Parts: sequence; C-alpha cells; structure tokens
Amino acid sequence: MHASLTRQSVPWEAVIALDGASPDRLPAPLAQDPRVRTLALPRAVGAACARNLALAHVRTSYTNWADDDDLFPDDAMAVRLNILESTRVGWCAGWSEDQHPDGSTTLWRCPTPPGRHEAGDVWTYWKSPADTIPIGPTTILARTDLVRAAPMGGLVQGEDYCAALGVTALGPGILLPVPVYRYRKWDGQMTAQVGYDRLEAAAREHAWAYGRSLRAVLRGGEGLVRA
Repeated sequence: MHASLTRQSVPWEAVIALDGASPDRLPAPLAQDPRVRTLALPRAVGAACARNLALAHVRTSYTNWADDDDLFPDDAMAVRLNILESTRVGWCAGWSEDQHPDGSTTLWRCPTPPGRHEAGDVWTYWKSPADTIPIGPTTILARTDLVRAAPMGGLVQGEDYCAALGVTALGPGILLPVPVYRYRKWDGQMTAQVGYDRLEAAAREHAWAYGRSLRAVLRGGEGLVRA
C-alpha cells in the first residue's frame, strides 16, 4: 500500500492504525516517511474501531480508507480528486481489480452503474443482503466530514459495507468506469481466514438493513415499507 501511495501524482498523507501491534513492527520506509503518521492502539480492537479512532487524526479534506495489503493504481488519487474538486460532489469512486499471486488482475465492476448518483441511491443497487455489495468500499474517496459522519459500523467484519452506505447516503457522488483500487488475493488476507464466512451473512444483513433505514430516514420515511 505504501509503495503504491508513493507513486501517486497528488499530495497525500496517511494515518496508520496499529491495531494492538508494536510500533517497532512498522517497516522502515513507512516509519521514515514524514507523510505517514501512526496511531498505536494499546490493544487490538478490530478494523472498525481502529479506523474510527484513526479518523480523529485525519487532517486532509478528503479521505480514503484502505487495507495495508492492497494497493492503488498510479492515477487512483488524481482521477477521483479531480472529479471531487471540479464537481463539488461528496464522494467519487470507481471499479476495483482483484490482483492474483501471479500478478494478473481481474476487473470487478460493481452493480452501481457509472455516473452521478444522488444521496441514498447507491443502496438501491443492493437488491438483497445475499447479492453482491453495490459499490467497492475501498474505491471511495470522500469528503472527510462525510466519512466522519458515517464511520465504520461496529462489526468484526464487513464494517466497511456500513461506511460505504453511510457516505453514499449522506451526499451525492460520481462513480467512474475505471479501476481505482487493487484487492490483493493471497493466503494471509482476512477474508481467507478459517471461520470468516461464518459471520459474513449476518454482517451483510446488518449493513443492508442499515443502508435501507438510513436512506428512509434521510428521505422522510420514504422506503420504510419496502419489502
């Protein structure tokens, strides 16, 4: 992730939440980079809590959360930042790619179509909890105030589903038909760990219902009777 950030063409800074890990484990290139700040948590609290706590230390106008074992294509920040600054929408996202151990990639097009979407519309492309999520959470670059208003849900997994639905419910945005994130597939990733699938259905159910309810409340009750 850090190596891909150094190839971006726009200024950036990163806040790394060390989820109960010792700062001594931070690789030298990150520890020596003045653009990188760390939040060392005294004990492991999980991704949702760690990222929420790290948000308090963000100083930039826009925020993109990400996992440390993934990466950004070289133009990922610039292409979305240009859209945000020229249109003044709240968020800009794109497609993602699965990066396989042999270096090959597979494009993933989310169910939400490219173009502008008004606040709350992204959830409508998630027809049921069992279906594919409507947008790639880590493809979203959003105004920091939106991200703070829609923090990670208190889940042990799938927490970023809630954050993505919250951000896209609170403001309009634009989805670009270009890949802006690479999800690295490897044996050590969290989603590949034994037992991960045991809670996935429940996490999706919670996130789907959260998105449904948030959209309904923000629209004055519209959608509350939807089956």
